[in-house]
Amino acid sequence: MAYLLHLETSTKQCSVALAYKGELLASRVLLNETFSHSEKLHLFSSEVLEEANLKASELDAIAVSKGPGSYTGLRIGVGAAKGFCFGLDIPLIALNALEILVQSSKAQDADYFIPMMDARRMEVYTAVFDKNKQWVQETSALVLGQDSFKSLLKEKTALVLGDGAAKFKALNPERNAIFSTETHYPSAVDMISMAWEKFNRKAFESLAYFEPFYLKDFQTTPPKKIKGSSH
Repeated sequence: MAYLLHLETSTKQCSVALAYKGELLASRVLLNETFSHSEKLHLFSSEVLEEANLKASELDAIAVSKGPGSYTGLRIGVGAAKGFCFGLDIPLIALNALEILVQSSKAQDADYFIPMMDARRMEVYTAVFDKNKQWVQETSALVLGQDSFKSLLKEKTALVLGDGAAKFKALNPERNAIFSTETHYPSAVDMISMAWEKFNRKAFESLAYFEPFYLKDFQTTPPKKIKGSSH
């Protein structure tokens, strides 16, 4: 058996998805400005299990968005995930919220995907992925400016998406950037294939030591190219 429950709470959108061997069975999603994650997360979890006629005891793992993102949202999501894992004695899988965000994007005539999650003022959480959605630049907290991604997009193009993309667009940067017409948020449904791959590799987190990836430190320069597999 391979039933995985996926929890995503890194933004003002709260979502839950249940999958069997990487295939979606049921999902719930709510975009709410008041961050009602603490009220909805367990309700949504119960609803998707009921819809699939499944008991919590039949789950094989929990996948959670580890961040970056909202401090409160991440704390609620990770707390719930750990609760399931400890109570059911099943493993925890953690996924980067920015990597989750780009999964929903369709292939376009662009060399890169640049997800941007709103932080505060002109700050965003961001990273860079190639057209195959593989990591190019690691996660960073960036203060957007006229020079942001200037060297990267000198001769290349990028699709910029997420609820922080509007900040970059407002700067009218002279870049080869395509801005998504929709505001995308990380979603539990978009965690399924990545979580299933990690489950098969037994790439699990330590329940005792795992903490959300809050990424509180901000920087004003583009991140360095990634060197390792940790994001």
